[in-house]
Amino acid sequence: MTSFEEQAVERSGARLRDLAALASRTADALAPAIADAASLVRRTLEGGGTLFFCGNGGSAADAQHMATEYVVRYMRNRRALPAIALTTDTSLLTAAGNDLGFDEIFARQVEALVRPGDLLIIHSTSGNSPNVVRAADAARAKQVAVLSLSSRDGGALRERSDIAWWSRPSARTARRRSTCASST
Repeated sequence: MTSFEEQAVERSGARLRDLAALASRTADALAPAIADAASLVRRTLEGGGTLFFCGNGGSAADAQHMATEYVVRYMRNRRALPAIALTTDTSLLTAAGNDLGFDEIFARQVEALVRPGDLLIIHSTSGNSPNVVRAADAARAKQVAVLSLSSRDGGALRERSDIAWWSRPSARTARRRSTCASST
């Protein structure tokens, strides 16, 4: 191996070991919130509700991935479960962003699509992005439960959520996002 390759292996190994330790600490710290969130999701689905997901950037990708896992399958074949990502309709997102402002892109969809008995699941690194905060407010106005997954201190979403779990064990945003995304 060249010196460059040796350094790459060493750095990658150290980063993977760091991520594994962080995931272990996060699992321990979030165990009660994970149990509460699992119960809320189960009650929503058993009651005939739909899971709605939203987020920005990498959190939007996480939201889309999670909605897909519920509809298609996750680890085993089972019936499809009702889940929708509010991040995928480019015509709707760009029209709402243009006509109403980017802060309203998710709230408008919540207003149109979400009903009592559904659950809005918000992925957000900071918990403070105006468009996801507005989505939480719109859901609350319709008496729809909100589950938020964020990092740092949970941000503004923390007080607007029925269940808010946030991951703080790392100073690195990428690591905090990894622990939030992998715990859903």
